Amino acid sequence: MTSELIVNVQPNEVAIAITEEKQLVEIQKEEQTASFSVGNIYLGRVKKIMPGLNACFVDVGSDKEAFLHYLDLGTQFYSLQKHLKQVVSDRKKSFPISKATIMPEKEKDGNISDALQTGDEILVQVVKEPISTKGPRLSCELSFAGRYLILIPFEDKVSVSSKIKSPEERTRLKQLLQSIKPKHFGIIVRTVAEGKRVAELDNELRHLVSCWEELISKTQKATKPPILVHEESNRTVALLRDLFNPSYESIHVNNLEVWKEIKNYVSHIAPERADVVKLYKGELPIFDHFGITKQIKSSFGRIVSFKGGAYLVIEHTEALHVVDVNSGNRARNKAGNQEENALEVNLGAADELARQLRLRDMGGIIVVDFIDMEKSEHRQALYERMSQNMEHDRAKHNILPLSKFGLMQITRQRVRPAIDMPVEEKCPTCHGKGNVPSSILFTDTLESKIDNLVNNIGVRKFKLHIHPYVAAYLNKGIISIFRKWQLKYGFGIHIIPNQNLAYLEYHFYDSSDKEIDMKEETEIK
Repeated sequence: MTSELIVNVQPNEVAIAITEEKQLVEIQKEEQTASFSVGNIYLGRVKKIMPGLNACFVDVGSDKEAFLHYLDLGTQFYSLQKHLKQVVSDRKKSFPISKATIMPEKEKDGNISDALQTGDEILVQVVKEPISTKGPRLSCELSFAGRYLILIPFEDKVSVSSKIKSPEERTRLKQLLQSIKPKHFGIIVRTVAEGKRVAELDNELRHLVSCWEELISKTQKATKPPILVHEESNRTVALLRDLFNPSYESIHVNNLEVWKEIKNYVSHIAPERADVVKLYKGELPIFDHFGITKQIKSSFGRIVSFKGGAYLVIEHTEALHVVDVNSGNRARNKAGNQEENALEVNLGAADELARQLRLRDMGGIIVVDFIDMEKSEHRQALYERMSQNMEHDRAKHNILPLSKFGLMQITRQRVRPAIDMPVEEKCPTCHGKGNVPSSILFTDTLESKIDNLVNNIGVRKFKLHIHPYVAAYLNKGIISIFRKWQLKYGFGIHIIPNQNLAYLEYHFYDSSDKEIDMKEETEIK
């Protein structure tokens, strides 16, 4: 199975799409200014102790105070706290972890008030982003993730991924890492480390240790918490770190700086695959060029169709996600055995649902109402199909067989809010008022903007992004409207069809791809 990764870098956000056999299976969007990403480590301050919850709230700079439960303090919490107090007590002296004092492990059934007090400074790592009305979820069991290894300060053991089955390879990796790991560090060996040479593992281990040393340096210089002391890799590189595999046919990026970052990262971890990273230079928006925009429009929203006229209805609530499977016009079009028809629709729904869970990053509890089936072997076949489809899902999940009411319950790890991408287009001309100017005058409006841009503002090279239907109309004929504009205003005019735009929406961009605001006051309201 071949995969492609398409990175769309915009001034305000980065969107990353993953396709398998040209079908969109995962998309991640993140604002350029977004903070509190999973993996970030903060020097925070305890704001409130909650004995009834056996937890506390910590100020890490978010709008909502972050939540830290006693069980998330980690077994070596007291060793970490003692080392932190030493570090902040003397801002000039260095405190290597190899000389740190190891304290007794934290009790499993202790109380939060015995470990922390209001006002305490504490090192915490974000394990869940803010979701809905809840602030970030924190842990004091700090970890630094690489491609092959995960480094855990104050642990002193080496663990190997259970997905590495060979006893000889497990023993080799464990002995190898035991021999090169620094004192007072624990290591988890990831699945992709299987068969890797000592030099590759040693290089990554040194890099992860340097991340810890840099964190301590920033903590020592910190004047007043909360402060970010370790930032997770940017979203693109972090996603690549977890996902990169030899099946990637290509990685397309539309931004030079991000392309360099990804190229350097891939060159470091897999030099022989560095040529799969390609800089996209086309005029069409990158998601339009690779067919991502169209797939987004058809895959998000309350109703999602799949083969044969059947469809899913997806509803989101505060407590859970509910999915209803409907046969649609399939039942009318296809006569025959009702049981067989229900099985075929349900199996198709299982395929589409597994893709939707990854695509929308839906987490928590998902309840699916499949079409009722009488035969137990059909119900078992549906359960096995769903389990097989979910094998490719990186998020931890659990699937229960169909209940006697025909409901399937799925739990899926929730780390960040479910992705909700609006697919309905807002009217760009009436802005919700219900009255629009005559569409036949739209080309005249565009020409007046171009005339103003060229003759009054003095911009002679620019791109006009418009809906593909409008672009087709402007380019129609031997001497098209667009050709007339070029003859009249110069050949620096370029028309770009953009599938993201509504029918009468338009945007002007200069030669540096910066938007030129040509909206009138009546259009902005």
